[in-house]
Amino acid sequence: MERNIEQFVIDKVREIRQQRGISQAELADRIDVSRGFIGAVENPHQRAKYNLSILNEIAKVMDCSIRDFFPDKYL
Repeated sequence: MERNIEQFVIDKVREIRQQRGISQAELADRIDVSRGFIGAVENPHQRAKYNLSILNEIAKVMDCSIRDFFPDKYL
């Protein structure tokens, strides 16, 4: 199944978030967005997406590089 870049990034953020034991609510609080925002982004039936500023904040919280959220090669 082919994924687009937006879904790849969403899936990768979720994967790293879960590995670090960070809940959606905790992440939302730490990056100063509404608690429902993270759930909306992670819900494939919603249209919400991360932007680069938010991804940068998420990378800080998760102590990783923003590059960790992107594929090594194009999709």
